[in-house]
Amino acid sequence: MPVKAFLISGALLAGTGVILGAFASHGLKGRLDANLLSAFQTGVHYHLLHALALLLVAVLMQQFPEATGLKWTGFAFIAGILLFSGSLYLLATTGVRWFGPITPLGGLILIGGWLWLAWSCWRQL
Repeated sequence: MPVKAFLISGALLAGTGVILGAFASHGLKGRLDANLLSAFQTGVHYHLLHALALLLVAVLMQQFPEATGLKWTGFAFIAGILLFSGSLYLLATTGVRWFGPITPLGGLILIGGWLWLAWSCWRQL
């Protein structure tokens, strides 16, 4: 995936993170029990954090094009956001409990992305 695609993805994911955070604060407050609202807000927190991290990866890819492993970090951050935050959003809004086991898988992918970033920097920068 080229740098431009990661930049666009990061910007769109950050924007949707803000929208979902506002939705949680204004649309879900009072409609969800405190635990489910907290789960949704945790999803938003990690969503926004990793959208910004994806933008960082794109900037690093532009600055250091020889660091080819950075693209896997970007893919991991996108997949991790979708699985980790997405499962929390669905769990909180639908109450369907089987979304819960997806969350740790997304978390592992996010951790893997950070480790891949460290490895790529160590190896090629």
